[in-house]
Amino acid sequence: MQDITINITDRNGQIHTIDAPTDMNLNLMEVIRMYELAEEGTIGVCGGMAMCASCQCYILNDVLKSERNDDEEAMLSEAYHVKPNSRLGCQINITSNIEGLSIEIAPEQ
Repeated sequence: MQDITINITDRNGQIHTIDAPTDMNLNLMEVIRMYELAEEGTIGVCGGMAMCASCQCYILNDVLKSERNDDEEAMLSEAYHVKPNSRLGCQINITSNIEGLSIEIAPEQ
């Protein structure tokens, strides 16, 4: 078992440095919910199916190497507050490859 460190800026601008387990098959949206870093009912509304963009976040460093998948592209094309560095947290798996990731949770949809 190995935890990784992720820096998450919440919707109020507060930075949280959290430990996320890599052995539980979690995604970033689930970790944000687990640490209660967004108001309940405002993140992961679709349950992580890439169908609502409530878990949109902005990638703040170059740790994440994966590109958006087709479902993510489609959802973000319809979302608000989208930036070039926008990703859906439900599509980012917690693995050792993203150690040190820094993100900002996007404003509510």
